[in-house]
Amino acid sequence: MDSSQAPPLLLRAPTPSIDLPAAKDKAAAAVFDLRREPKIPAPFVWPDTDARPTLATELDVPVVDVGMLRNGDGAGLRTAVAQVAAACATHGFFQVCGHGVDAALALAALDSAGDFFRLPLAEKQRARRVPGTVSGYTSAHADRFASKLPWKETLSFGFHDGAASPVVVDYFTSILGQDFEQMGRVYQRYCEEMKALSLTIMELLELSLGVERGYYREFFEDSRSIMRCNYYPPCPEPERTLGTGPHCDPTALTILLQDDVGGLEVLVDGDWRPVRPVPGAMVINIGDTFMALSNGRYKSCLHRAVVNRRQERRSLAFFLCPREDRVVRPPPTTGASPRQYPDFTWADLMRFTQSHYRADTRTLDAFTRWLCPHGPAQEAAAAATSCT
Repeated sequence: MDSSQAPPLLLRAPTPSIDLPAAKDKAAAAVFDLRREPKIPAPFVWPDTDARPTLATELDVPVVDVGMLRNGDGAGLRTAVAQVAAACATHGFFQVCGHGVDAALALAALDSAGDFFRLPLAEKQRARRVPGTVSGYTSAHADRFASKLPWKETLSFGFHDGAASPVVVDYFTSILGQDFEQMGRVYQRYCEEMKALSLTIMELLELSLGVERGYYREFFEDSRSIMRCNYYPPCPEPERTLGTGPHCDPTALTILLQDDVGGLEVLVDGDWRPVRPVPGAMVINIGDTFMALSNGRYKSCLHRAVVNRRQERRSLAFFLCPREDRVVRPPPTTGASPRQYPDFTWADLMRFTQSHYRADTRTLDAFTRWLCPHGPAQEAAAAATSCT
């Protein structure tokens, strides 16, 4: 992949092992048309302890008005900052309103996802993902894993601004043809809005952590991010499978637009807690990269998606990523000492997450040991420099 594209990214898969599971040849070659399956195939069955129905109450996720950054309401801004700080220090999830994203554009982006995923399988396969890259279509990640497959389809593509031509439009027209130019333009505009929103959220995070204004915003000005469209078809046996397995995002920040069906759940105090969709709001969660940028003060938390028998579900996830060679280090005013993690680049973490998968919250610790194999992880991290 050339430097004009976003780097390949594989979110950590739902497996307790840190070693990349080798998919069996049969499963790697399998192609599933989930909308036509009368019952779930064996590779989609999850253990009862993983896929059992959620009984816990909804997670109390604050809805933060990010417009307070611009409207001069000092009391409102202090409330927003306090809400963000409390949420990020516990489970890393909050929702935002007042974001200024055009409602018609958000609806068009969700509808475009539905239009794409309802295409005949053969047509979607024209965009199938090349192994080892981020961009493309996949059904249930059957090209990567042999068991515990998620009941979903995805379409992913990279985004960055400043290119000579719109990178998302170019992706759609080059892979799917000129008939998909309008869809590409919808997602180009949507990604531009998500980039702007992510930088606004970075300002809130700066205030909540008490760091130098502009530190995080400037860090992500030249970001190279990932857009992922998710589609969860109705499932004939939802109690036996998951739409997305438990994982933490290795990226910095995720902005999730849900439809009104619901299905996102967060693991808090041993219980899977549903996150109710709020009309007009977007769900924000902290990823491993920002956990390192906050020196561990803000948490990257396990989350998953469940499916249901009657309704399809659509969601759009924008994953904010640093430029590949950016050195990830917290500002000196994060207020926590000693350093929890050594300096690293996004390229370092990307390589690790492509070959060492985890379904727990200890990825950064494992990554530190992998990056600094010649000494105790905490000593290496406390040195506040990259390992030598």
